[in-house]
Amino acid sequence: MNYTPTLENERVILSPLTLENYEKLIPIASQKKLVQYSPSDIETPSSLKNYVETALQQLAAGTSIPFIIYDREHNTFAGSTRFMHINRKNKVLHIGSTWIGREFQGTGLNSQMKQLMLTYAFTTLDFEKIEFRVDERNTASRKAVEKLGCTLEGILRKDVYLLDGFKRNTCYYGLLREEWLGTNK
Repeated sequence: MNYTPTLENERVILSPLTLENYEKLIPIASQKKLVQYSPSDIETPSSLKNYVETALQQLAAGTSIPFIIYDREHNTFAGSTRFMHINRKNKVLHIGSTWIGREFQGTGLNSQMKQLMLTYAFTTLDFEKIEFRVDERNTASRKAVEKLGCTLEGILRKDVYLLDGFKRNTCYYGLLREEWLGTNK
């Protein structure tokens, strides 16, 4: 699958992130230290374009499915997320590279889009496990992933360099299809 579907519910629309629409995210991506726990550089228009071009290369390779996030409650674009590290053979993928503007954080938008993504990955794409990788210091993201029912499977020590040169510890979370289906009947 080398295309991006549109996923939606009453609160959010996840549609394909493209070179034609990424500029709608420039005001959000330029928020200072919005992705301080991520190795991604999105703060300038040119770095955001590079970020999108990389995501689209991964889409073409079949390893990523990037989305632009539209918040229906606020009638505006809110950020980006993607399925990534897609491993079809083992039926495992990651949900990651997620960032939303500060004004959308804590509003329920993130949980609504994750519900859409998890349902689609487990039921339509037939994956068996979804993984999340979160900086150990990012307590808000860790709590959000845990609220989804994910299990902390381990901490990868000094795993990823961030833009400021800090090498973070990465919390590795997993959610199995049977766990998801058991709590979302």
